[in-house]
Amino acid sequence: MAENNEKAPKTSFFDGLKVEFRKINWPTRDTLVKQTAAVVVASVVVGLIISLLDSIIQYGINFLVNL
Repeated sequence: MAENNEKAPKTSFFDGLKVEFRKINWPTRDTLVKQTAAVVVASVVVGLIISLLDSIIQYGINFLVNL
């Protein structure tokens, strides 16, 4: 099996970083606003559901302890 001892040419880290940043497909402002709003709304809804379940469970535990 032949070995390849050639090393890749050394380039600047920042040059490679610039090349990689050009490959990124950045979202538009409208898309970013819509996705941010969706995340905030989903977080609030999940928070409310968890709070409601916590209250119900707490009420049930208190009821059982006071029997």
